[in-house]
Amino acid sequence: MPHSWATFGRDLHLDLGGPGGRRAGLIRALRDAVRSGRLAPDTRLPSSRSLAADLGLARNTVADAYAELVAEGWLTARQGSGTRVAWRAAPDAARGSARRAAGVARGPADRPDRPRFDLTPGTADVSAFPRTAWLAAARRALTAAPSEAFGYTTPAGRPELRAALADYLARARGVRADPERIVVCAGFPQGLSLLSRALGPGRIAVESYGLDFHRAVITRAGLGTVPLPVDEHGADTGQLAGLDDVRAALLTPAHQFPTGVPLHPDRRAAAVNWARLTSGYVLDDDYDGEFRYDRQPVGALQGLDPDHVVHFGTASKSLAPALRVAWMVLPDRLVDPVLALKGTGEWQSGALDQLTLADFLASGAYDRHLRGMRLRYRRRRDQLVAALADRAPHVRVSGIAAGLHAVLELPPGTEQAVVEAARWQGLALEGLGSFRHPAASQPARDALVVAYGTPPDHSFTGVLDALLRALPPER
Repeated sequence: MPHSWATFGRDLHLDLGGPGGRRAGLIRALRDAVRSGRLAPDTRLPSSRSLAADLGLARNTVADAYAELVAEGWLTARQGSGTRVAWRAAPDAARGSARRAAGVARGPADRPDRPRFDLTPGTADVSAFPRTAWLAAARRALTAAPSEAFGYTTPAGRPELRAALADYLARARGVRADPERIVVCAGFPQGLSLLSRALGPGRIAVESYGLDFHRAVITRAGLGTVPLPVDEHGADTGQLAGLDDVRAALLTPAHQFPTGVPLHPDRRAAAVNWARLTSGYVLDDDYDGEFRYDRQPVGALQGLDPDHVVHFGTASKSLAPALRVAWMVLPDRLVDPVLALKGTGEWQSGALDQLTLADFLASGAYDRHLRGMRLRYRRRRDQLVAALADRAPHVRVSGIAAGLHAVLELPPGTEQAVVEAARWQGLALEGLGSFRHPAASQPARDALVVAYGTPPDHSFTGVLDALLRALPPER
């Protein structure tokens, strides 16, 4: 029996016929409308009351149909934004699949223009930014701020933030620091650039798997990079002793990026001992150290030797990249060289954001936010692991004890094909190979690096479905 609705100015033809009664017919009709693209992703549907009136159905029938489609992942329901069509693979991709099944060659027009979901690592769930608590902190900070805070800030950063960071890092991360050794930066790359330039000529040892733009920052500062092999115990810091002209080692000890393993205690000690013997430095990139789920977080490496370890932290993963606030805790002898470079026109973080973050830390709002986000990310991690165990048990997942991403092992030689298949499902994914140092000597691994922390909660079920469709079948 054909029906249509015109609520919110939208006309849509629905055929509610077929077996199973009106509820089943409505579910079938809405599912077909989404699958065919007649209902585009993120389209807001009428309320159950409005649609029931348009179609001449009982309101409970429509509400039950909506609930069933939400449970299946076709729709999403979120308080304040109503019921919407979930983001799924683009209709063009589905049509392209049908054409391929029929033996028609795939053309450029078949490929989705851009991914619907970004599962590339490096970003937190920005939809969860604590707007209300941040606004309250901003009001308190502005009310208490001295007049000079609205002028040009010092290269080291606002003293209120440096004092709050010193207290928080000592309590939560085991960092030994006073405010005079903390320098606030406009993001981790700026801090790495300043430090690389302060170290002078030579090389910096980096992990054989890591971010290429971090290596580019070091190179632009005039230094070379040399890779340290990474295995199930983290970077092999024992190899530092055999390297010449290495001024520092950039490591991710709490949660190696991207493989996800913590640095073994023996290798932590080896890195610090190397720095002491050579007057070098260990650069501890503590990018997501607060997010550990199965036991207490691994303490920052800086606590072992504050005179030879530089601690890097950032608000990008805990709050949002838009803040552009990061920090370095420096050995005494590096403070003046770094500040001299930063005072020559380097970009500064906004003083008002620094004052707000200082209040956010001191009031306990930061700790409360982190506790909530740990629960949220842990639920997503558990959903990912459960979905793999149920529908792709042949895919091994690792690196899940902490952080915002997981590593999915793939059969040798399949990484690029799976990344491409994921794009056809509307997902942006990166393979482990894209993080490999060009000069790495160890054999390459085929794997996906899946950022489960990035998608918002209401879309996560649909994201998992798309990811599972892209994975290779069991051989």
